[in-house]
Amino acid sequence: MSTTFTTCLWFEGNAAEAVDFYVSVFADLPGGTRITDTDYYPEGSHLPPGTVLTVSFEIGGQSFVALNGDASFPFTEAVSLQIPCRDQAEIDRYWDALTADGGEESQCGWLKDRFGFSWQVVPTEPLFRSADGPEANARVNEALMQMSKLDLAALEVARRGD
Repeated sequence: MSTTFTTCLWFEGNAAEAVDFYVSVFADLPGGTRITDTDYYPEGSHLPPGTVLTVSFEIGGQSFVALNGDASFPFTEAVSLQIPCRDQAEIDRYWDALTADGGEESQCGWLKDRFGFSWQVVPTEPLFRSADGPEANARVNEALMQMSKLDLAALEVARRGD
């Protein structure tokens, strides 16, 4: 039996706006992005009828549901999504898009978008490689701890010990 998981993200009344943003940011991923369904609060709900309840969407073939709730369950860094990037240009593009209009930079490739959701903008290649040895990995770690957005060239310089 095959099980497919769907990630549900709880928003504070701006689920549709967030989904539109995410669909635009990740539109060029393999598999693309799309909104698959929108449901609305019915009569007798705690929000006015016709208010967006959920928006179902896909990013690169992964299913998500954005739920319009209230402030009861804010996002925290305890849950984030990783964006594997092929190169510095991809890191820069996603970083710039997700930190725009009120997003916040954090440390080591982490950020919060303007909706408060956490992302990790990271390379597809591992940052730490056992073949490089403990000294090289320690240098990479030291350089990494000084960064917000990852700088792949600087990490490679640290790896080589230049």
